[in-house]
Amino acid sequence: MASERIWTAALLVIGDEILSGRTQDRNIAQIAAWLNLQGIRLAEVRVVADDMDRIGAAVNALRAENDYLVTTGGIGPTHDDITVEAIAAALGLAVVVHPRARAILEAYYASRGGITEARLRMARVPEGAELIENRMSGAPGIRLGNIFILAGVPHIATLMLEALSGQLEGGKPLLSRTLGCWVAESEVAELLQNVEREHPGTQIGSYPFFREGKVGANFVIRSTDPDLLEACAANLLSRLRAEGCEVAEAGI
Repeated sequence: MASERIWTAALLVIGDEILSGRTQDRNIAQIAAWLNLQGIRLAEVRVVADDMDRIGAAVNALRAENDYLVTTGGIGPTHDDITVEAIAAALGLAVVVHPRARAILEAYYASRGGITEARLRMARVPEGAELIENRMSGAPGIRLGNIFILAGVPHIATLMLEALSGQLEGGKPLLSRTLGCWVAESEVAELLQNVEREHPGTQIGSYPFFREGKVGANFVIRSTDPDLLEACAANLLSRLRAEGCEVAEAGI
């Protein structure tokens, strides 16, 4: 049987504030979950500073290695928001004011002090780009080929993702089941490997933890096929119980 096409995406998080620790990123999880619903696997995440060369190098590498590249951050109105310029330079494109973006911003700010030079910066795009709707603050995201340039503010990024839902080509969503045990993962490592081997088309990830003075682990079974997923989960559940493990079927 031919292997199923797997669509992948990379995420490039841009911003000095992330690297300095002043701001904690909250976009990775929501973007990963959204991509999975589109049938796309998040294959890599990188974080880079507000630096033209570093952004450009990362963009060119990640867009070539994946079907899609999503970026967050650096598209606001201030001087250090340089994502648009960096991506345009990396692709050899000019930066232009998108006429529809300008009209959107002019309408949004008509009762908020009007358009200014700083606010107009949010209408700039690499030449040839399309817009991604932003129902909250008007300032749009940007789509350029397989690159999707989103805001760094999580709730605005969410709205931009909603506007993109159903528009990207992808495969089947990756489904999952979680089983949890109060057991050291080293004690069941061989068991996990054997169960995964017996169920082609599935993956089992082990995620240990230490709580209440005890060690435990959650085992996450993943597959794009619901029947394969359930068969693997049932086998793992049975084998863990046969080893004397008390299993929490929804994870711990």
